[in-house]
Amino acid sequence: MTNAHKDALFVLVKSLSKSEKRQFKLYVGRLGVNTDAKFIALFNLMDKMREYNEKTILGSGIVKKSQLSNLKAHLYKQILISLRLNPVNQNMRVQIREQLDFATILYQKGLYKQSLKILDKAKTTAIENEEKNIAYEIVELEKIIETQYITRSIPDRADELAIQAKELSAHNVMTSKLSNLSLQLYGWMLKVGYAKSDEDLNKLETYFNKKLPKYNIEDLGFREKLWLYKAHLWYSFLTQDFLSCYKYANRWVDLFYENKEMIYMNPVFFLKGNHYLLESLFYVKYSSQFKETLDRMEAMVESKDFPKNDNIASLAFLYINSNKLNFHFMEGTFNKALYLVPIVEYGIAKHKDRIDEHHIMLLYYKIACLYFGIGDNKTCILYLKKIINNKNLKMREDLMCFARVLSLVAHYEAGMDYHLEVQLKSTYKFLLKMDDLHEVQKEMIKFLRNLGSIYPSELRKEFQKLHTELKKYEDHPYEKRAFLYLDVISWLESHLENKPVAEIIREKALSLTR
Repeated sequence: MTNAHKDALFVLVKSLSKSEKRQFKLYVGRLGVNTDAKFIALFNLMDKMREYNEKTILGSGIVKKSQLSNLKAHLYKQILISLRLNPVNQNMRVQIREQLDFATILYQKGLYKQSLKILDKAKTTAIENEEKNIAYEIVELEKIIETQYITRSIPDRADELAIQAKELSAHNVMTSKLSNLSLQLYGWMLKVGYAKSDEDLNKLETYFNKKLPKYNIEDLGFREKLWLYKAHLWYSFLTQDFLSCYKYANRWVDLFYENKEMIYMNPVFFLKGNHYLLESLFYVKYSSQFKETLDRMEAMVESKDFPKNDNIASLAFLYINSNKLNFHFMEGTFNKALYLVPIVEYGIAKHKDRIDEHHIMLLYYKIACLYFGIGDNKTCILYLKKIINNKNLKMREDLMCFARVLSLVAHYEAGMDYHLEVQLKSTYKFLLKMDDLHEVQKEMIKFLRNLGSIYPSELRKEFQKLHTELKKYEDHPYEKRAFLYLDVISWLESHLENKPVAEIIREKALSLTR
């Protein structure tokens, strides 16, 4: 039996909305012969199934085992055609591509003049909407037609098309180089991670400067600028230069607001740009602009003109709610954020097929931090267990590491001494496998390991000693990132000043806004 998440057709059928299912049935029923077709029967059966089960399909008598693969492929194709015809999916890119298809059909029928007329309109639309790859395809088809049918309506037509092709090609080459650099930097982060030493930083700097193409900012169009800012942003994240992250994320978002029509053409890039801007503002603790940026993004997403589809809905849920949690962390208003927990839990269940495992675990980590902030350590531990027990979380070991460290702290705060000992042993085993352990993590583990031998009267002194040690790393270029996952300094200060950790964070937030 195939796993539901691995069967592409079943996942596609289950992703359809009621209106999309209705449209599909209208589409296939346009000819009477289709109403009893086997692929319709298969669609209806899969629509009713809770989980994909090949035995149930074969037992229904709809299809023989030898025919199932072909029938599923046919049904998959028919659903995609139906979705393509849905007005919801008719964005400008699809419309331009459709016009190019129509022009190709007219050209193949020998109706050159009609084909050229459609191509000219489609090319203008493509260039206006920064769809230069499609525009280049259109020019190439125009060149082919012009060699077979001389219109004589425009002087020097051949020269005009040659110049246009050259200009579009240059723009597309620049876009390709910048998008390649951005992708390679993202791959660097997944394979190597953030710069942890001067050696790492020098390697990154050399690599970036070598791969970055020469450009004149005035000559770049919207798409080239977008990839340029994205490449610089990834470089800034890798080098942990958070002010530079803010600078380029801000340029990215401003680019969209300066070209508002591009928000509707590229809603995913718009959402991602805002998310990176919010992440940068969180890192530099600029809460007033954080709130303004978040409110503006949410208003745009909720506006009637903003594109609506499953992918956008999932990304909007993820970015808006994770940043709402971050805002309350910045402000130290943990109690006010509790209303987000059921919203996030519901959203995870609704969007789990379209959100990757890492981001789901990151949401659980934020919820755990929320409960830690209000002193509900047992609930904090429950959410951390979801991460610690996850066997699929391989890409981001740092998240797993901090989840384990926070779990140790939460067990200590909850007075669960026996569990603390078990957790310490388990965490040690895990940390031994990690090559890039931060000094902050090492100091935390050392402190927690010695807790059992510290007399109560000496506890404050040990907290002070750890606080002094960790303060050295608060602004360290390669260690400061550890504090973004776990605000250990504020936790220690809460013990030293005998105040709740939320109050310490609130006081710090207020001091930054004065």
